[in-house]
Amino acid sequence: MRIKITMILLLLISITQMFAQSLVENFDYKRSSIYSILINHTEQQFASEIKEAFMQIPVPDKFNDHNLSVKVLDINEKLRNAGSKKENPYITEFFEKNNVASRLVARWFNRDYYTGQCDMELVKERGLYNASEFDKQLAMRSARGYALLQDAGEELIGNTFVLVNDIRYVDKNKGAKTASSVLRVLGTVAAISTGMSFDDITDNLGDMLETIKGFRVKINTFLYKLEWTDEQAALFYQEQYSSLPDNIKKANFDNARGTYKLKYVGKVESSGGTTSFLGINEDEPVIMVRKACQRAIDENIVDLQRNYEEFRIKTPLLTTEPLTASIGMKEGITPDTQFEVLEIVEKEDGTQKLNRVGIIEPIKNLIWDNRYMAIEEGAPGSTLCYTTFRKVSGKDFAKGMLIREMKNK
Repeated sequence: MRIKITMILLLLISITQMFAQSLVENFDYKRSSIYSILINHTEQQFASEIKEAFMQIPVPDKFNDHNLSVKVLDINEKLRNAGSKKENPYITEFFEKNNVASRLVARWFNRDYYTGQCDMELVKERGLYNASEFDKQLAMRSARGYALLQDAGEELIGNTFVLVNDIRYVDKNKGAKTASSVLRVLGTVAAISTGMSFDDITDNLGDMLETIKGFRVKINTFLYKLEWTDEQAALFYQEQYSSLPDNIKKANFDNARGTYKLKYVGKVESSGGTTSFLGINEDEPVIMVRKACQRAIDENIVDLQRNYEEFRIKTPLLTTEPLTASIGMKEGITPDTQFEVLEIVEKEDGTQKLNRVGIIEPIKNLIWDNRYMAIEEGAPGSTLCYTTFRKVSGKDFAKGMLIREMKNK
């Protein structure tokens, strides 16, 4: 009976959270786009589990998914100079050799690899432009049409980021068993039918639990940003973009692939703190690995946002009485964080700007714990579905206004 009640409670919480998420999705706002990559060390313990876990981690909902086909780089050794704050030569070489920057641009315009044909559908969708008006203004070659393109470049294409996650397994528990202990348990249920004794099963589970206690990951996350200058945009639209198959413009883009670049922004490292594995069944090591990896990656994204203003996310206010937003501990909210409230204002040339209209801060004990599997571990605040704020300054806040974290007080 207790299990049934727990399942019903989790279902109700899930429905409530889906409803809260649908409220956010009804608020249109421009998000940055992200391409996330794993550097997978094939020689280390848990390599396959880390890889599988990473492939299940979704792009954070405050970003647009701009992933390319390659998500994992397999190497059989440690990444050299991974601890350095400087740009990593291995990663840079991968980007340049595979023309990653130009592939990100091509994805923005749904470019057909074989014909060179492009369209503006993704730009219109993510830029929240009225499709018919956008096409009309571009066709008229009006000043407003060029302003829309400039706005799209600054607010969308120029805010395309690449996250490279170098994940290392760290075993700090000297008494823990090796990873093979976990692997031996994966077939436990099947082994029962083949005659494995209860004592053998118990021993293997004990071995695995010891390994779990020592399981930690350290993640170096490198942040890159797509360079998209006015000159590069003009060259692309004039000589490489075509709404119809065009061999000349196709060749122009192919020949110019090397001119598109990714700018190194910076790097952070997870603390490697031990993650609580409450709520995870003992025979689900992949979920254990995903929890550790996802928590550490989320922490690194928060650190990158605080260190590099261009990477900071925005999210809309859900309500104003009380002030609430679908953001929480996953995004690094603490009682000490403050947020500016931003109003979107359209300028005369058709582009948009953000004006600050006030400052808010979260209310202690009303901060949503939206970290991965927070509900399953029974974390305080995991059932809230949003964070509640108090006003520090400003007035006339409205639903849908954007909030963005400020520097720490």
